[in-house]
Amino acid sequence: MTTSTDFLAAIINAFEANKRLADRAVEQVPDEKLHVALDEHTNSIAVIMKHVAGNLTSRWTDFLTTDGEKPWRNRDDEFVDTFRSRAELLAYWERGWAVLLTTLKSLNAEDLAQSVTIRGEPHTVPLALARSLGHTCYHIGQLVQLARHHAGDKWSTLTIPKGGSEKFNKANWGQTGKSHS
Repeated sequence: MTTSTDFLAAIINAFEANKRLADRAVEQVPDEKLHVALDEHTNSIAVIMKHVAGNLTSRWTDFLTTDGEKPWRNRDDEFVDTFRSRAELLAYWERGWAVLLTTLKSLNAEDLAQSVTIRGEPHTVPLALARSLGHTCYHIGQLVQLARHHAGDKWSTLTIPKGGSEKFNKANWGQTGKSHS
């Protein structure tokens, strides 16, 4: 492998790991709680998922050839909960992730040397990758925290349980992939 292909593989791995965290968190939330914001100044899980999916769809559709902010994207609408069911929300979420992952898996080492634009601003492809990963992870953290709150006592930890590091390390030390979500 080359540094470029290692980098692309690491980016894909990081996005997939964060999606798994989000999916496992959302599974633990009752349907009605998906639409509940903590207060008037925060977003619900459904709104966060809608925004992330909308952002991914816009940024990663025709990634190398068009601006990442598509004229058809209605960002403001992403902050309005319009979903009538969990299935509808999850279908929208999955579509955004499918656009991202299909595009990422189509990139090659030569693509990393290109430039793309986001809202008219030029970005190297590695910068655009890092920007998208950072933005997505920021919102995944919000989503997981809300899911933890809404699941209450029924929450099952997504990573190493609090106070469980020593036990985890003894059981898994040196085993590839055991510490990554």
